[in-house]
Amino acid sequence: MHVITGELPGGSRPSEDRVLVSDDRDLVVVLDDVSTLSDDTPRGGWYAQTLGEEILTAHRRTPRLDLRDTLHEALTAVSGTHALTPGASPAATVAIVRHRPDDRMVDALVLCDTIVLAQQHDGSVEALRDDRLEDLVRPHPDMERLREHLRAGHGFSSPAHREMLGRLRQHQLQHINRHGDPYAYWVAEAVPAAARHAVVRSWPQAQLRRVLVATDGVQAGVESYGLWAWGPLVEACADTGFGPQRAVERIQAYEHTDDPDGVKHPRYKISDDKAVALLSFDPHR
Repeated sequence: MHVITGELPGGSRPSEDRVLVSDDRDLVVVLDDVSTLSDDTPRGGWYAQTLGEEILTAHRRTPRLDLRDTLHEALTAVSGTHALTPGASPAATVAIVRHRPDDRMVDALVLCDTIVLAQQHDGSVEALRDDRLEDLVRPHPDMERLREHLRAGHGFSSPAHREMLGRLRQHQLQHINRHGDPYAYWVAEAVPAAARHAVVRSWPQAQLRRVLVATDGVQAGVESYGLWAWGPLVEACADTGFGPQRAVERIQAYEHTDDPDGVKHPRYKISDDKAVALLSFDPHR
Protein backbone atom coordinates (compact mmCIF):
# COMPACT_ATOMS: atom_id res chain seq x y z
CA MET A 1 0.00 0.00 0.00
CA HIS A 2 1.46 3.32 -1.09
CA VAL A 3 0.67 6.30 1.19
CA ILE A 4 1.13 10.03 0.58
CA THR A 5 -0.13 12.74 2.92
CA GLY A 6 -0.83 16.43 3.27
CA GLU A 7 -1.06 18.29 6.57
CA LEU A 8 -1.44 21.93 7.58
CA PRO A 9 -2.32 23.69 10.85
CA GLY A 10 -5.33 25.97 10.67
CA GLY A 11 -3.65 28.80 12.54
CA SER A 12 -0.51 29.73 14.45
CA ARG A 13 -0.62 26.71 16.78
CA PRO A 14 0.76 23.32 15.69
CA SER A 15 -1.81 21.11 14.04
CA GLU A 16 -3.79 18.78 16.27
CA ASP A 17 -4.66 16.48 13.36
CA ARG A 18 -2.51 13.39 13.08
CA VAL A 19 -1.64 10.85 10.36
CA LEU A 20 0.18 7.69 11.47
CA VAL A 21 1.31 4.77 9.32
CA SER A 22 2.24 1.32 10.62
CA ASP A 23 5.73 -0.05 10.08
CA ASP A 24 4.37 -2.68 7.68
CA ARG A 25 2.51 0.10 5.82
CA ASP A 26 -0.67 -1.97 5.96
CA LEU A 27 -2.52 0.36 8.32
CA VAL A 28 -3.11 4.12 8.32
CA VAL A 29 -4.72 6.09 11.14
CA VAL A 30 -6.01 9.64 10.74
CA LEU A 31 -7.17 11.48 13.85
CA ASP A 32 -8.57 14.94 14.53
CA ASP A 33 -8.79 16.42 17.99
CA VAL A 34 -12.25 17.53 19.10
CA SER A 35 -12.16 21.31 19.39
CA THR A 36 -12.46 22.81 22.83
CA LEU A 37 -12.88 26.34 24.11
CA SER A 38 -10.36 25.61 26.84
CA ASP A 39 -6.58 25.97 26.66
CA ASP A 40 -6.15 23.32 29.35
CA THR A 41 -3.41 20.79 28.76
CA PRO A 42 -3.01 18.15 27.57
CA ARG A 43 -4.85 19.32 24.49
CA GLY A 44 -6.34 17.11 21.81
CA GLY A 45 -3.11 16.97 19.83
CA TRP A 46 -1.52 15.01 22.65
CA TYR A 47 -4.49 12.70 22.83
CA ALA A 48 -4.68 12.13 19.06
CA GLN A 49 -0.96 11.30 18.92
CA THR A 50 -1.11 9.03 21.96
CA LEU A 51 -4.20 7.18 20.77
CA GLY A 52 -2.82 6.85 17.25
CA GLU A 53 0.38 5.28 18.57
CA GLU A 54 -1.65 2.89 20.71
CA ILE A 55 -3.72 1.85 17.66
CA LEU A 56 -0.47 1.03 15.83
CA THR A 57 0.66 -1.01 18.85
CA ALA A 58 -2.60 -2.98 18.88
CA HIS A 59 -2.21 -3.60 15.13
CA ARG A 60 1.35 -4.89 15.57
CA ARG A 61 0.18 -7.23 18.33
CA THR A 62 -2.87 -8.62 16.51
CA PRO A 63 -2.97 -7.40 12.90
CA ARG A 64 -6.14 -9.26 11.90
CA LEU A 65 -8.55 -8.08 14.60
CA ASP A 66 -11.89 -6.51 13.78
CA LEU A 67 -10.95 -2.82 13.63
CA ARG A 68 -13.51 -2.06 16.34
CA ASP A 69 -11.58 -4.40 18.64
CA THR A 70 -8.30 -2.75 17.66
CA LEU A 71 -9.73 0.66 18.56
CA HIS A 72 -11.29 -0.69 21.77
CA GLU A 73 -7.92 -2.06 22.91
CA ALA A 74 -6.24 1.28 22.18
CA LEU A 75 -8.92 3.32 23.96
CA THR A 76 -8.73 1.05 26.99
CA ALA A 77 -4.95 1.36 27.16
CA VAL A 78 -4.87 5.16 26.81
CA SER A 79 -7.71 5.88 29.24
CA GLY A 80 -6.29 3.45 31.82
CA THR A 81 -2.66 4.53 31.55
CA HIS A 82 -3.49 8.22 31.80
CA ALA A 83 -6.46 7.96 34.22
CA LEU A 84 -8.79 9.80 31.86
CA THR A 85 -12.31 10.62 33.02
CA PRO A 86 -15.34 10.43 30.72
CA GLY A 87 -16.66 13.89 29.95
CA ALA A 88 -13.44 15.55 31.10
CA SER A 89 -11.00 13.82 28.75
CA PRO A 90 -9.39 15.05 25.56
CA ALA A 91 -11.10 13.47 22.56
CA ALA A 92 -10.48 12.77 18.89
CA THR A 93 -12.19 11.51 15.79
CA VAL A 94 -10.65 8.39 14.29
CA ALA A 95 -10.41 6.85 10.84
CA ILE A 96 -8.49 3.63 10.24
CA VAL A 97 -7.77 1.95 6.92
CA ARG A 98 -6.12 -1.48 6.88
CA HIS A 99 -4.85 -3.48 3.91
CA ARG A 100 -4.87 -7.27 4.34
CA PRO A 101 -2.63 -8.37 1.45
CA ASP A 102 -2.96 -12.10 2.20
CA ASP A 103 -6.74 -11.86 1.96
CA ARG A 104 -6.64 -9.13 -0.69
CA MET A 105 -9.10 -7.07 1.34
CA VAL A 106 -9.24 -3.47 2.55
CA ASP A 107 -10.99 -2.60 5.83
CA ALA A 108 -12.01 0.82 7.08
CA LEU A 109 -13.41 2.30 10.28
CA VAL A 110 -14.65 5.80 11.08
CA LEU A 111 -15.68 7.21 14.43
CA CYS A 112 -17.09 10.74 14.33
CA ASP A 113 -16.43 13.12 11.45
CA THR A 114 -13.21 12.05 9.74
CA ILE A 115 -14.19 10.52 6.38
CA VAL A 116 -12.95 7.62 4.23
CA LEU A 117 -13.48 7.77 0.44
CA ALA A 118 -13.05 4.56 -1.54
CA GLN A 119 -12.40 5.15 -5.25
CA GLN A 120 -13.36 2.36 -7.62
CA HIS A 121 -11.51 1.67 -10.88
CA ASP A 122 -14.25 3.45 -12.86
CA GLY A 123 -13.56 6.65 -10.88
CA SER A 124 -16.71 6.49 -8.73
CA VAL A 125 -16.29 7.20 -5.03
CA GLU A 126 -18.01 5.58 -2.06
CA ALA A 127 -17.99 7.48 1.23
CA LEU A 128 -17.73 5.86 4.64
CA ARG A 129 -18.77 8.46 7.18
CA ASP A 130 -20.24 8.99 10.63
CA ASP A 131 -22.58 12.00 10.65
CA ARG A 132 -24.04 11.65 14.16
CA LEU A 133 -22.30 14.75 15.52
CA GLU A 134 -23.40 16.81 12.51
CA ASP A 135 -26.95 15.49 12.90
CA LEU A 136 -26.92 16.59 16.55
CA VAL A 137 -25.58 20.09 15.99
CA ARG A 138 -27.22 21.07 12.69
CA PRO A 139 -30.77 21.69 14.05
CA HIS A 140 -29.64 23.57 17.17
CA PRO A 141 -30.95 27.19 17.13
CA ASP A 142 -27.46 28.58 17.72
CA MET A 143 -26.23 27.07 14.45
CA GLU A 144 -28.57 29.27 12.42
CA ARG A 145 -27.81 32.26 14.67
CA LEU A 146 -24.09 31.69 14.11
CA ARG A 147 -24.58 31.58 10.34
CA GLU A 148 -26.65 34.77 10.34
CA HIS A 149 -24.11 36.51 12.58
CA LEU A 150 -21.25 35.70 10.20
CA ARG A 151 -23.20 36.50 7.05
CA ALA A 152 -23.87 39.91 8.53
CA GLY A 153 -20.11 40.52 8.62
CA HIS A 154 -19.47 40.33 12.38
CA GLY A 155 -16.55 37.92 11.96
CA PHE A 156 -15.09 35.18 14.12
CA SER A 157 -13.73 37.31 16.97
CA SER A 158 -16.93 38.88 18.29
CA PRO A 159 -18.09 38.02 21.84
CA ALA A 160 -21.44 36.89 20.42
CA HIS A 161 -19.70 34.36 18.16
CA ARG A 162 -17.78 32.95 21.10
CA GLU A 163 -20.93 32.75 23.22
CA MET A 164 -22.74 30.77 20.53
CA LEU A 165 -19.78 28.41 20.22
CA GLY A 166 -19.87 27.90 23.98
CA ARG A 167 -23.55 26.97 23.95
CA LEU A 168 -23.02 24.59 21.03
CA ARG A 169 -20.13 22.99 22.87
CA GLN A 170 -22.29 22.44 25.95
CA HIS A 171 -24.99 20.92 23.76
CA GLN A 172 -22.44 18.47 22.37
CA LEU A 173 -21.14 17.53 25.82
CA GLN A 174 -24.64 16.54 26.95
CA HIS A 175 -24.76 13.78 24.34
CA ILE A 176 -21.17 12.55 23.99
CA ASN A 177 -20.76 8.75 24.28
CA ARG A 178 -24.08 8.29 26.11
CA HIS A 179 -25.61 4.81 26.02
CA GLY A 180 -29.36 4.89 25.47
CA ASP A 181 -29.41 8.52 24.35
CA PRO A 182 -31.21 8.75 20.97
CA TYR A 183 -29.16 11.89 20.20
CA ALA A 184 -25.80 10.38 21.20
CA TYR A 185 -22.72 10.68 19.05
CA TRP A 186 -19.60 8.64 19.61
CA VAL A 187 -16.01 9.78 19.64
CA ALA A 188 -12.67 8.49 20.93
CA GLU A 189 -12.42 9.71 24.51
CA ALA A 190 -12.38 7.90 27.89
CA VAL A 191 -15.22 5.49 27.03
CA PRO A 192 -13.67 2.47 25.26
CA ALA A 193 -17.15 1.16 24.39
CA ALA A 194 -17.40 4.00 21.86
CA ALA A 195 -15.36 1.75 19.56
CA ARG A 196 -18.36 -0.58 19.29
CA HIS A 197 -20.33 2.27 17.69
CA ALA A 198 -17.81 2.95 14.92
CA VAL A 199 -18.90 2.65 11.29
CA VAL A 200 -17.01 -0.08 9.39
CA ARG A 201 -16.77 -1.38 5.84
CA SER A 202 -14.61 -3.83 3.87
CA TRP A 203 -13.88 -4.07 0.15
CA PRO A 204 -12.03 -6.58 -2.02
CA GLN A 205 -8.71 -4.97 -2.92
CA ALA A 206 -9.37 -5.67 -6.61
CA GLN A 207 -12.43 -3.41 -6.41
CA LEU A 208 -10.44 -0.35 -5.31
CA ARG A 209 -7.94 1.92 -6.97
CA ARG A 210 -7.37 4.39 -4.15
CA VAL A 211 -8.66 5.38 -0.71
CA LEU A 212 -8.64 8.95 0.60
CA VAL A 213 -8.92 9.72 4.32
CA ALA A 214 -9.67 13.33 5.27
CA THR A 215 -10.33 15.30 8.45
CA ASP A 216 -13.15 17.85 8.48
CA GLY A 217 -10.79 20.70 7.63
CA VAL A 218 -10.26 19.01 4.25
CA GLN A 219 -13.91 18.02 3.87
CA ALA A 220 -14.81 21.72 3.97
CA GLY A 221 -12.98 22.22 0.68
CA VAL A 222 -15.51 19.91 -0.99
CA GLU A 223 -18.72 20.12 1.01
CA SER A 224 -18.64 23.77 2.08
CA TYR A 225 -16.52 25.66 -0.47
CA GLY A 226 -17.08 23.51 -3.56
CA LEU A 227 -13.44 23.66 -4.67
CA TRP A 228 -13.78 20.06 -5.93
CA ALA A 229 -16.22 17.20 -5.85
CA TRP A 230 -14.88 14.13 -4.04
CA GLY A 231 -13.77 12.31 -7.18
CA PRO A 232 -11.78 15.26 -8.55
CA LEU A 233 -10.18 15.79 -5.12
CA VAL A 234 -8.97 12.19 -5.11
CA GLU A 235 -7.58 12.68 -8.61
CA ALA A 236 -5.91 15.97 -7.61
CA CYS A 237 -4.23 14.28 -4.65
CA ALA A 238 -3.04 11.46 -6.93
CA ASP A 239 -1.62 13.92 -9.49
CA THR A 240 2.15 14.08 -9.05
CA GLY A 241 2.04 17.72 -10.13
CA PHE A 242 -0.43 18.63 -7.38
CA GLY A 243 -0.79 16.11 -4.55
CA PRO A 244 -2.25 16.14 -1.04
CA GLN A 245 -0.07 18.93 0.31
CA ARG A 246 -1.09 21.37 -2.40
CA ALA A 247 -4.71 20.36 -1.85
CA VAL A 248 -4.66 21.39 1.81
CA GLU A 249 -2.78 24.57 0.93
CA ARG A 250 -5.41 25.49 -1.67
CA ILE A 251 -8.24 25.03 0.85
CA GLN A 252 -6.48 27.16 3.42
CA ALA A 253 -5.67 29.88 0.90
CA TYR A 254 -9.34 30.03 -0.08
CA GLU A 255 -10.38 30.44 3.55
CA HIS A 256 -7.94 33.23 4.27
CA THR A 257 -8.18 35.04 0.94
CA ASP A 258 -11.69 34.52 -0.41
CA ASP A 259 -13.73 34.26 2.79
CA PRO A 260 -11.69 35.43 5.79
CA ASP A 261 -14.74 36.53 7.80
CA GLY A 262 -17.01 33.59 7.05
CA VAL A 263 -19.53 35.70 5.14
CA LYS A 264 -19.85 33.32 2.19
CA HIS A 265 -19.31 30.13 4.16
CA PRO A 266 -20.24 30.49 7.85
CA ARG A 267 -18.22 28.13 10.03
CA TYR A 268 -16.80 27.83 13.54
CA LYS A 269 -13.45 29.49 12.79
CA ILE A 270 -11.56 30.96 9.88
CA SER A 271 -9.49 27.84 9.24
CA ASP A 272 -9.36 24.37 10.75
CA ASP A 273 -6.41 21.99 10.93
CA LYS A 274 -6.19 19.79 7.86
CA ALA A 275 -4.90 16.28 7.27
CA VAL A 276 -5.39 13.98 4.30
CA ALA A 277 -3.90 10.62 3.37
CA LEU A 278 -4.10 9.01 -0.07
CA LEU A 279 -3.68 5.23 -0.18
CA SER A 280 -3.05 3.58 -3.53
CA PHE A 281 -3.44 -0.06 -4.49
CA ASP A 282 -3.05 0.21 -8.26
CA PRO A 283 0.62 -0.54 -9.14
CA HIS A 284 0.65 2.51 -11.41
CA ARG A 285 -1.21 4.65 -8.81
